[in-house]
Amino acid sequence: MKATNTRYTILAAVFINVVINYMDRSNISIAGAVLSRELELDTVQMGYVFSAFGWTYATLQIPGGILADRYGVRLLYTISLVIWSLATIGLGFVSGLLGLIILRVMIGAFEAPSYPMNNRIVTSWFPVHERASAIAMYTSGQFIGLAFLTPVLTYIQHYAGWRGLFFITGIIGVAWGCAWYFIYRSPLQHKKVNEAELKYIEEGGGLINRNLGEGDDQKKFEWKNLRLVLSNKKLWGIYFGQFCLGATLLFFLTWFPKYLVEYRKMDFLKSGIYASIPFLCAFAGVLFSGFLSDYLVKRNVSPGIARKTPIVIGLLLSVSIIGANYVSDPKMVIFFMSLAFFGNGLASITWVFVSLLAPKDLLGLTGGTFNFIGGLATIFVPIIIGYLVKGGDFSPALVFIGCMALAGAMSYIFLVGKVERIIIE
Repeated sequence: MKATNTRYTILAAVFINVVINYMDRSNISIAGAVLSRELELDTVQMGYVFSAFGWTYATLQIPGGILADRYGVRLLYTISLVIWSLATIGLGFVSGLLGLIILRVMIGAFEAPSYPMNNRIVTSWFPVHERASAIAMYTSGQFIGLAFLTPVLTYIQHYAGWRGLFFITGIIGVAWGCAWYFIYRSPLQHKKVNEAELKYIEEGGGLINRNLGEGDDQKKFEWKNLRLVLSNKKLWGIYFGQFCLGATLLFFLTWFPKYLVEYRKMDFLKSGIYASIPFLCAFAGVLFSGFLSDYLVKRNVSPGIARKTPIVIGLLLSVSIIGANYVSDPKMVIFFMSLAFFGNGLASITWVFVSLLAPKDLLGLTGGTFNFIGGLATIFVPIIIGYLVKGGDFSPALVFIGCMALAGAMSYIFLVGKVERIIIE
């Protein structure tokens, strides 16, 4: 019997989840310049607005991972999508700093379980030799979505205002959240999966079992498991690397449009087009990284080299963002930004290490811890940048981002070590 390819339909749905996820976390950056003027917010206050998302997004990663392990992803993802989208709609009604912060905190809280759930879905639906490509495909949603959406969102704000921008993006999220509930099923429960595809996934190392389905075989949380995922050197290598990777990403998701408009003095509509170029480069980077990594695995290259090489090279390329401090031509500014973000995309298959290293019964908890520590960047980086650019100069902020990328590369080189699954004794 010829195997079905239902896993690709599921991957496409996860891709859409990621596009909406990043649309709703980054639309504040499009609105930032106009919103801050209308509500009379300075750069430090805007730093806190950008950061507020991360306060709950980071701190709820571990609880989100625990919920994913216990209850599965179908209902949990639906609830998350709908509520964070309603909070996005609420941003269109705010009149001051407090309202912005409260709703951004709410969006962060309900987006928190999304990446542990994404990783859980891919680990159960895809064999090991297709996993980096699958992770690259859904991760690319954060780049390709924003590459094409940034000009669109800029035009929406131009014609509908920043409040209309939040209304429209929020309504899209609510509609898709409802659709997800009817689309998603675990491999064992999906009616369009045949036995040949199930066998292909399982023999290739896909973790097909009830515990990765809809929560039919619920696992109780135990504190010893948290101690395990917080005490392993390999895991700390990817945790810290993810934090450093997030510094570059956070700049582009928060301060980048404001950097182009207010510091580089670019026209607002033109800046939306310019801003899309680095996202396209990041999209190219993440796809190239995933397919290259899987190709090397199929050629029997060791997992350490096949998985680490794109990440380390990508983080080192991200250091090039500092080059923008030494040019004045807008095209050269965009060149350095694009090169740095291409590197960030190249390094963005880091979730494959959660799939490869995490104890098989603790994928959600390990993924939650990984994204918690990585998510701390969403708290600290926007605030740090806000203080660094207080005097109107973005140069120190770009140096800070470059140094963080270099530290991330060192983490993967010296801490991760041999790539093999951690066994619970």
